[in-house]
Amino acid sequence: MAKKRTRRGFGYIRRLPSKRYQASYIGPDLARHTATNTFESKLDAESWLAAERLLITLGSWTPAEFRKAKARANRPVVFGEYAEIWLKDRDLKPRTRTHYKSLLEKQLNPWNLVTVKDIRPEMVREWHSSLDSTRPTLRAHSYGLLRAILATAVDDGLLPVNPCHIRGAGNSKKVHLTKPATLQELDLLVDALPDQYRSMVLLAAWCALRFGELVELRRKDLDLEEGVIHVRRGAVRAGGEIIIGTPKSEAGIRDVSIPPHLYPQLETHLKRFVGASKESLLFPASDGKSNLAPSTLYTHFYKARDSAGRPDLRFHDLRHTGAVLAAGTGATLADLRTRLGHSTVAAALRYQHAVEGKDRFIANELSKLVLESPNK
Repeated sequence: MAKKRTRRGFGYIRRLPSKRYQASYIGPDLARHTATNTFESKLDAESWLAAERLLITLGSWTPAEFRKAKARANRPVVFGEYAEIWLKDRDLKPRTRTHYKSLLEKQLNPWNLVTVKDIRPEMVREWHSSLDSTRPTLRAHSYGLLRAILATAVDDGLLPVNPCHIRGAGNSKKVHLTKPATLQELDLLVDALPDQYRSMVLLAAWCALRFGELVELRRKDLDLEEGVIHVRRGAVRAGGEIIIGTPKSEAGIRDVSIPPHLYPQLETHLKRFVGASKESLLFPASDGKSNLAPSTLYTHFYKARDSAGRPDLRFHDLRHTGAVLAAGTGATLADLRTRLGHSTVAAALRYQHAVEGKDRFIANELSKLVLESPNK
C-alpha cells in the first residue's frame, strides 16, 4: 500500500510501493498535475514542486506535459525517426510497404542519425554515388524514396527546399530487354506445360493478366457467357505471407474481354480442375484451396520455356506479349492501358470510358490472329 499523501504548503508528495516518490499539485487551471516521472528521494520531489510553484508565481506556467511535448517538437528531428513515421502514415500496398522498409533498412540506413534540417545536396550526391551502380533499379528506388521522404519534410517545415537534385536519378534503364513470345513460341510453351497450368499461361498472354491477379481468380470471376474476366483481387507475398487485396492499382480493377478462341480451353479447365463452388480458385495450389505459389508454377514454366526455345522468357513477359498482340489489332494507348489495368489513378479516370465496346472488338481480333496464323 502506498502511504497517504502528506499535506504541504504547495503540492503533495507520496511514497510509492516501489519506494520512489510521486509529486503532484493543483495548478492555476484547478486541475491536478502529476510529475511525468517519479523521484528517487523526497528532496528531489520537493525540488520539482518548488520549480513548478516558481513558474506559477512568474506567470509563465503551462502544464508540464505541454512543456515536454513542446521540447520534443523543438528538438532536432533525425532522418531515421522521421522516415519511420513517414512510412507508418502512408497508405501503401503490402508489397510496396515491405519494399520501402527494406530500402530504409539497407540502402538509406546511412541517413538514420542525420538531422533532417542538416541534409544538403552535396551529401545526397555523395550517398548516391556510393550505391551499387550494377543494380540500377534498386539505386533508382532508393533515391526516389529519399526524395519522397524529404519532400514531405519540406511540407512539414523541417527543410526549406528538397536537397535531392540529381537529374534522372529516380529513373533506371531497363536491364532486361523484354522480347514478346511469338504465336508459335506461345503454342510450344503451352503444349509443354501440365494441363492444369495451360489456361493460366494463356490468360497471362492473351488477357495480359498479372501473376497475382491470376492466382486469385475464382470461378465467379470467369463469365464465359459474356466472355469476360472480372479482375477484382490480387494476391501478393509480403513479409513471408500471402496477402489478398485489390489489384496493384485502382485501374487494375477491371473487366477484361476474353478472346473467343480461348473459350473451349477454359471450359475444359473449369470441368477438370476447378471446384463447383463460386469461390473455388481457378489455379489453386495442390491442396485445392490455397493460392498457387510462384515457385510451384515456375518449376514447370522454366522447363516449358526451354522446350519453346525461349529460356529468356519470364512469366511476367507474357503480360508484355499480351500488350503487343493487342496493339497489333490497332488498339490505342488508352485501350491498352485500360485492358492491362496499368496506369495511375489519374490515368484510370481519364481513360475509363475509352474502350466501352472496344475491348470486345480487341478480343475478337486477337482470336483472328490465331485463325489466320500459318502455323494453324
